[in-house]
Amino acid sequence: MDAVSIVDKMFEADAFSQWLGIEILSVSHGKASLRMRVSKQMLNGFGIAHGGITYSLADSALAFASNSVGKKSLSIETSISHLISLKENDCIVANAFCESESNKLGHYKVQVSLQDQPEKMVALFKGIVYKTSKDWE
Repeated sequence: MDAVSIVDKMFEADAFSQWLGIEILSVSHGKASLRMRVSKQMLNGFGIAHGGITYSLADSALAFASNSVGKKSLSIETSISHLISLKENDCIVANAFCESESNKLGHYKVQVSLQDQPEKMVALFKGIVYKTSKDWE
């Protein structure tokens, strides 16, 4: 399967990403770009987006980017740094890419930024995935 077909198949079964309103912008070998708008239901008690929102978008981008390579892959370690807060109706974009990989592990970075100000990074997410021996079919 090619990268787009793999991610389309994953997204079709990914109720959580769909529930968040995530849109797939682009996919290629080891890369994925996703977009999402912050809704009122995503705000915390301070009136800003809950940290789990950017984390969830970045985690989905990691999953799509790492699986687009062709092997079924699972995250084994992730971390995020939140750089600026988000408010209702902010539109954010997550760009995931592979920094390095071996036969069994992939190291990915996901940069989350404002769509209308791509130079303004909202969060930086890092993830390590385990690449299984199972191919996407």
